[in-house]
Amino acid sequence: MATILDGKAHADRMLEAVRLGVEARKAKGLRAPGLAVVLVGDDPASHVYVRNKSAACAKVGITSFEHRLPADTAQADLDALIDRLNADPGVDGILVQLPLPKGLDSKRALHRISPEKDVDGFHPINQGLLLEGLPGLRPCTPSACMSLLAHHGVDLKGIRAVVLGRSEIVGKPMALMLLEQHATVTIAHSRTKDLPAVCREADLLVAAVGRPGLVEGSWLKPGAVVVDVGINRVESLSLGEQIFAAEPKKLENLKTKGAVLCGDVRFGEAMDVASAVTPVPGGVGPLTIAGLLTNALMAADRNR
Repeated sequence: MATILDGKAHADRMLEAVRLGVEARKAKGLRAPGLAVVLVGDDPASHVYVRNKSAACAKVGITSFEHRLPADTAQADLDALIDRLNADPGVDGILVQLPLPKGLDSKRALHRISPEKDVDGFHPINQGLLLEGLPGLRPCTPSACMSLLAHHGVDLKGIRAVVLGRSEIVGKPMALMLLEQHATVTIAHSRTKDLPAVCREADLLVAAVGRPGLVEGSWLKPGAVVVDVGINRVESLSLGEQIFAAEPKKLENLKTKGAVLCGDVRFGEAMDVASAVTPVPGGVGPLTIAGLLTNALMAADRNR
């Protein structure tokens, strides 16, 4: 039976480190870090996420500024708000909540944020610093995953790591961070030939494709470490019966509640094969906000 890598517990450790860092700033007569969140439109999931971020900021002493814009906001108006936040000395970090409503250019908005205030780590300059192995604000989810692995003593040097997914948010930066720690890295994706065989080569598998239960237990190398970044909502009973065969409790919850959350990996099957697995929920999800606030403190310390 695999060890469960508790992301919630590690997120709490990361947030406590941020809280102590904020207190240290105040003891030196410096202000608390300021994080501005821009929310455009009425996407329910985005509203929940922003609310959780605000609560986390309050917990660690970071000042949170929320800017809520209607769904019909023009690109020029969004650009102007970002410009004002870039120029505001009380704002150390800027986060534009994705997805943006149709008609707005996400990349244009993200690239307009000052690299020094890009707490999501998505700006091309910060991505380039990561590529060169230089200090910078790094994408929150993969950097927090690396922190989780380090806490649990996972030695990455020389291992075979497979990153399933190639997004700029998780897959690509995760691969670069693993390379930085001397892992041998393969990036796999939907067009990879014989994907199960590639996954079976992995001493460490990072799944980040957003497809519920894609990775079966038979795809895993015995003793592998599995980091499941996927967070998927399953409502289909037929799909649930297929991917939750080894999780009768989750299947029962699906039948009674009509929907459950799961990852890209079949957790019950993975627990019988892997040495360590992150659960969903309670695994990588809580780490993302902890990584964001870690970046906000880092940005403030650089800006003084």
